[in-house]
Amino acid sequence: MQASSLKEISEFIKTGKTPPTKETKYFNGDVQWYTPGDLDKDKCLSQSNRSLTQHSFIDKKAVQFPAGTLLIACIGDIGKLGITTQECSSNQQITGIKPNKNTDVNYLYYWFRYNKNLIQHFSNNAVVPIINNGTLEKIKIPLPPLPEQQKIAAILDAADKLRQKDQQLIEKYTALSQSLFLDMFGDIKHNHNSFKVTTIGKVISEIKDGPHVSPKYSDEGIPILSTRNIRPFILILNELKFVSTEMYETLTKRFSPRKGDVLLTKGGTTGYAKVVDFDWKFCIWVHIAALRPKADLISAKYLEAALNSHYCYHQSQLLTKGIANKDLGLKRIVNIVLLLPPIALQNQFAERIQAIETQKQQAQASLQKSEDLFNSLLQRAFKGELTA
Repeated sequence: MQASSLKEISEFIKTGKTPPTKETKYFNGDVQWYTPGDLDKDKCLSQSNRSLTQHSFIDKKAVQFPAGTLLIACIGDIGKLGITTQECSSNQQITGIKPNKNTDVNYLYYWFRYNKNLIQHFSNNAVVPIINNGTLEKIKIPLPPLPEQQKIAAILDAADKLRQKDQQLIEKYTALSQSLFLDMFGDIKHNHNSFKVTTIGKVISEIKDGPHVSPKYSDEGIPILSTRNIRPFILILNELKFVSTEMYETLTKRFSPRKGDVLLTKGGTTGYAKVVDFDWKFCIWVHIAALRPKADLISAKYLEAALNSHYCYHQSQLLTKGIANKDLGLKRIVNIVLLLPPIALQNQFAERIQAIETQKQQAQASLQKSEDLFNSLLQRAFKGELTA
């Protein structure tokens, strides 16, 4: 298959910019303005977290990306992607790539998605990594004829939709869990049931994070969990990493998480909680904290749900420090405020939530299968095996 440099098959549109944030005339308009936080959610971009007014284009000459442009994050979150569906703009962390008439933008999107690690490898090793346009332009893309590109993209689109459908089902179960929490305990701001108000530090016996060292990984062995593996109420097992028995002993010498603990993400992505409701041996990295509930005061399932509630999650974000390297320190986690209902009511909640969790686990298993199918097709597509 013929390979062409990215410069040969596309037009590079300069990186965007950020208008003066203190001047409100530049924001809350009709022009979608994207940051890396908007990318990697859906393939095709629609609503952004923030929009610009026409003043941004007229006064500051903000970059304009036409519809059908591939946006790629080139500063910080290297390799995050999205395809524009309308004229839009972005901040300076994003570069626009507009394919020529012989290159399908959807094919290009999936190629970048498959080769995300390669793109990240080309970035510098600074605290905030950067990959410049000069480096991107030289990257070689295998380019079959346009009809074959479109066929590959259509197959991957179908597999991706199946994966997204399973993901949406899990999100519905998560929303149901949050709804049950509110129905039984109410909103802490109003506290209509006059429950006791307390802090995390008063209802746990211990809080520890993983070792502040970079572990040596193994191809197999004992799982080590990081923030990529934790989402609200969910343990994600794809891209799981392992350490040897010897490394595990080193990493757990100070502290070993166990069943009944509640894991909370505290670095990078912060404020997501998952109870340890499994029996297998594992360890945690520095960006995860393990909270050990006082069983006579608070149930693990209630603590998990409280931390994932809007009220506690909002606190965790306010307590998170840093921009490029976000950190929710242990001494700040213990200050998160929550309601403390009677333990009997907490246990009733745990029983009811278990039925929802059972259904969610089945949906998670289905998602794992659809993820595996998608990743298999993605791999085959760029080995020339998908349409052969």
